[in-house]
Amino acid sequence: MGSLPPASKRKLAACKDEADEEKRSGGCATPAVRLKAGATLLRTWHGQTHTVQVLEDGYEHQGQRYASLSHIARAITGAHWSGPRFFGLTKRRGPSGLGSRADA
Repeated sequence: MGSLPPASKRKLAACKDEADEEKRSGGCATPAVRLKAGATLLRTWHGQTHTVQVLEDGYEHQGQRYASLSHIARAITGAHWSGPRFFGLTKRRGPSGLGSRADA
């Protein structure tokens, strides 16, 4: 059958990260946006601004390629984070299923 294309592998990794986060938090996190290759993400952490480039088959941070945003969030923080949540790309839904921003 062969291997999956890199873009499909990236999407599967992101889905797994989101499912893991949902299981841990007991809620449901859903992507707020779809990222296109060429997009740039910025996140300031402990006074340092981190820039991430979205590629066709993953992400690049500080010259290193990563398969998922969660891997980058771990590299930045040293702890497990949902990558989309760390970079502010998810909405958080409460137990009733009504949408609300996690940072609101």
